[in-house]
Amino acid sequence: MYLKNFSLRNSIVRHCAILAAIILIGLALRFWQLDSKPLWLDEVLTALFTMGRRYEDVPLNTFFSLTALDRLFTFQPGANCSQIAQTVATESVHPPLFFCLLYSWMDWLRPDADHWVWALRALPAFFGVGTIAALYCLNRFAFSPAAGLMGSALMAVSPFAVYLSQEARHYTLPMLLITLALTGLVQIQHDLSSSKLRPIVWLGWSIVNVIGLYTHYFCILALIAQLVALLGWIIWRRQSISRYGWGAIAFALGGITLSYLPWIPTLLNHVSRPETDWLIPYKPDWRDRLEPLYQTLVNWVLMVIAIPVENQPISIMILGALGAIAFTLWLIWRVSIGFRHLWHDRSNRPSMVLLTGFTLCVVVQFFAIVYFLDKDITVVPRYNFVYYPSVCALLSASLVQQGSHQREQNRKTGSSIHHSAFIQPLTRTQTIVLLAGLSSSMIVIHGLAFQKSYYPDRVAQTLAFEPDKPLITVVSYRSLQEVALGLSFALELKKLYPSTTVDDRVRYGFVDRSSSYMKVWQGIPNLTQPFLPPINLWIFASPGMRTKDYAQRLKLFDPSSSKQRRRLSCDIDPDQFHRLGFPYQLFRCLPKNDRSKPSESPKE
Repeated sequence: MYLKNFSLRNSIVRHCAILAAIILIGLALRFWQLDSKPLWLDEVLTALFTMGRRYEDVPLNTFFSLTALDRLFTFQPGANCSQIAQTVATESVHPPLFFCLLYSWMDWLRPDADHWVWALRALPAFFGVGTIAALYCLNRFAFSPAAGLMGSALMAVSPFAVYLSQEARHYTLPMLLITLALTGLVQIQHDLSSSKLRPIVWLGWSIVNVIGLYTHYFCILALIAQLVALLGWIIWRRQSISRYGWGAIAFALGGITLSYLPWIPTLLNHVSRPETDWLIPYKPDWRDRLEPLYQTLVNWVLMVIAIPVENQPISIMILGALGAIAFTLWLIWRVSIGFRHLWHDRSNRPSMVLLTGFTLCVVVQFFAIVYFLDKDITVVPRYNFVYYPSVCALLSASLVQQGSHQREQNRKTGSSIHHSAFIQPLTRTQTIVLLAGLSSSMIVIHGLAFQKSYYPDRVAQTLAFEPDKPLITVVSYRSLQEVALGLSFALELKKLYPSTTVDDRVRYGFVDRSSSYMKVWQGIPNLTQPFLPPINLWIFASPGMRTKDYAQRLKLFDPSSSKQRRRLSCDIDPDQFHRLGFPYQLFRCLPKNDRSKPSESPKE
């Protein structure tokens, strides 16, 4: 008996040590090169809101030096959560809780100009680490301690989870909350089966869901899916629910609804806002109806493995795609075996039904948004955070269940059931999957997969392709989102110039195009700038704009002229038209004796 108890304690200690090692690996992956990649549009918006800034703080309709960015992205103390919530409600389309938490985080750290990007991304990274521990709890309660370890390991090395954790956005916090909510849902399922209601479980589940609703609107989809999954399990099991059980469900839903009522008017206002119109396909055709199907499949693959195929030669893209397809088919084969064994174990069926029902319900809601609201949310993988915890839980439980036959043999031969329940050696399949995830996470960390939208670093390098010439960049805008996009380019452009010369080389400006592009062309000459020709003038326009749609010649303020209305002439350079989501065109402002007639037939 003493030896048996000692073996059990030893197994538990080893189990806890493995879990701690997994969490440390996940921590290292999420904080490795955390601030090395550029901030993109959405992260710039996060920075503005959580620095205590507003739309009106951005210098608009003027040329400014890039050193002004240091002042714009300096933390402003003194704001409270209600002020942050008001800013987010009026200038964005998101709930406020994440931004309030991040503002408090930045207020605590007070980072300097060299570390504010790291500080901005650090809190989401910590939430990502918390999700590793939460996934362990979910699988331990739903399946077994061994499944808990495998689930936390998959979450730790998942390229998708690492990518989300290194974004200064509100994705890891709701993913953590959804994981906790599913853990509570499994406990509720146990309560309903045993007719022993634990108020702390129901109250905790309700509170977690309310926090989620104030963190991301997609948590509404998660709440609906939880209720549908629970109801589906009740119907499948023909589970008899006492009136106290139904009363507990009604009480929990009533509490969630009452807690969210104050924000519902803002939610309805956000639904009708144009900020999400970018999800609507441009000139939709039959292909736009098929794309969500294979985009969803690709997004599922990216949860496990990421191949560096973005901006690579076609040969590497083909080889990478074939490798990903081969790995996916092999994984489906192996997981399907484990899934069948998982189903045959009757003790696992309730949790399987619950988590599978949750996953399917979220996917159905996604497709309803795509096909009924005409907003293709499958175009970006990050929204799959809603159901990734349940996918990770089922995948890891299936991988663990592949050793079920060996465990049965161990039971028959008298091996310690406690030892097998807490510690299991990795199978070859589990090792391959974890190594694939780990290597994929390295690829993500080094910016070879899940690259930043609109590629701010690549755009900045194009803008500064002639660093010896003065550079002026004009971003036409109609919304705060386009201003944030321009700021992401400006932040990267600033890195390419020495701090001692940037003021003497670069000017940046935003010009309102709400009425027409004619107003943009007419407004540029009125903006004061200090440079003499030759000058490179870059103009950012809206998607769909082509070279021929630009004015062939623009005017620019001439600082050398004593006459108020004299302007520099800038001719379009048809060979310098670029497009990375948004098009941008170069105009060359040359001295009079160097100017040549612009091409009659500019190239695209």
